Amino acid sequence: MPSKLQRFFVKSPLRAGAKIALESDQAHYLANVLRLKSADQVLVFNGMDGEWCARLAKVTKKKVELRAEHQTRPQAGGPDLHYLFAPIKRARVDYMAQKATEMGASLLQPVITRRTMAGRVKTRRLQSNAIEAAERCGILRVPEVRAPEKLEALLRRWDPDRRIIFADEAGAPASPLDMLTAQEPGPLAV
Repeated sequence: MPSKLQRFFVKSPLRAGAKIALESDQAHYLANVLRLKSADQVLVFNGMDGEWCARLAKVTKKKVELRAEHQTRPQAGGPDLHYLFAPIKRARVDYMAQKATEMGASLLQPVITRRTMAGRVKTRRLQSNAIEAAERCGILRVPEVRAPEKLEALLRRWDPDRRIIFADEAGAPASPLDMLTAQEPGPLAV
């Protein structure tokens, strides 16, 4: 199988013989941009069932149906890394979502602080950027994206056994790796 197959995130369960109906933007991209035809192959993943080779079964201008053939990679786990961030300008948030996905974040959580300047956060856009990053770099996990939450509320219900590492601009420089391997629980400044 050629390694140049396009990768797509799908919401459907994946197993041999499964029919997969693509969303309209994906169908448009395959049929009208890539100009793929019936019997062409793509790779699909859903974040749960691994990566599958799928063949285009039905192609029209507006609809594409795939049929999963065989698994090419099993689903891999990843770090339980929650990435919390104060929203910033749109282009930078897009880039941040992509890079957090590539580094293996399992959750993207916008937090609203006293000094947050961004008016609102488009969670669907964050999710789209995370999906595109996973498709592009070949990982099989897409992080969960949560709605923005005030930092104070998030910290009130925080699991005390879960470590928080944050960038303290006024603090002394420290190694994030040293912070991650430290034995003491609780928040650590980097």
